[in-house]
Amino acid sequence: MELLLKLLSIWCLIGLTVSQDITYEEHIAQIQACPKECRCPTNFPRAVYCDNKNLKNIPKIPPYTWYLYLQSNMIEVLSADALQNATQLRWLNLNRNKITSEGVKEGVLSAMTHLVHLYMDDNLLSSVPSQLPASLEHLRLSRNRISKIPAGVFVGLDKLTLLDLQGNKLMDDAVTEVSLKGLNNLVQINLAKNQLSTMPLGLPPSTTQLFLDGNNIEKIPPGYFKGLPKVAFLRLNHNKLASSGVPKNVFNISSILDLQLSHNQLTDVPLIPSGLEHLHLDHNKIKTVSGSGVCPVSVEDLGDSLNESAPRLRYLRLDGNEIQPPIPRDVIMCFRLLRSIVI
Repeated sequence: MELLLKLLSIWCLIGLTVSQDITYEEHIAQIQACPKECRCPTNFPRAVYCDNKNLKNIPKIPPYTWYLYLQSNMIEVLSADALQNATQLRWLNLNRNKITSEGVKEGVLSAMTHLVHLYMDDNLLSSVPSQLPASLEHLRLSRNRISKIPAGVFVGLDKLTLLDLQGNKLMDDAVTEVSLKGLNNLVQINLAKNQLSTMPLGLPPSTTQLFLDGNNIEKIPPGYFKGLPKVAFLRLNHNKLASSGVPKNVFNISSILDLQLSHNQLTDVPLIPSGLEHLHLDHNKIKTVSGSGVCPVSVEDLGDSLNESAPRLRYLRLDGNEIQPPIPRDVIMCFRLLRSIVI
């Protein structure tokens, strides 16, 4: 009976290793090399959990690790010694530590040639780390002290689609075409809660999601979005935008679906593009809204039925302004797909 149980446990272990794309020998080596400070679950052999352990140093990581969780510790230095075996890493979580830019040692990140996700939120970085691996797809660096993006730091990162830099100390001169060079396939960039006073320059044409909430932006240059033909989600909440700084047709972009301009100083509703589906204009200084002023097409041209030229707006927030209900009839006639209006 004892022999049968042993055979059964070995069979289960082999089954798990196959499901995790790891050989039986590698699985055994991985478990044996698991640091005493960490947890290496047998049903998830590629993962090593060292989070919330009050660690000041990174323990030596087993060689077949793909997913490494080191968040919520006291780590100050990212050294090559501790990670010399972890060349197969796909996912590295270093959130909520005390890592400084000086603490990221040369070559430690570039050696991780399979790394796809790098999370370093809530640390003490003053600059975007250099020598990032070309395999990287997601880079999260929010809530650090970053004020500098070194020139060329993103060159070669053709797979990077998400860059999160919210909650740092970036000013206008740090976000330029030179500093952002190399982000050829970027989809989402988050620059919210920095110290920008102008719209950032040099964003890649591939940008689809642009988050700029909580800055000090006062105006948008005419034609700014001509260089961003794919932008679909745009957030500019909690800035200092006045209607005088927002050209009437500046948001006339065929790709845009969601536009958020809450908590600014707008007195007029900007022209709404036909394809826009969600518009947030709450908590501004808008007093009136009329169909003739905001409708992208003539109400008369729409006729009595919906057609392809009909505006697609479905959700509209106008609360926190000086508008008195009801909403004018010509606005309703223009935006016939509206399902919700908050006023």
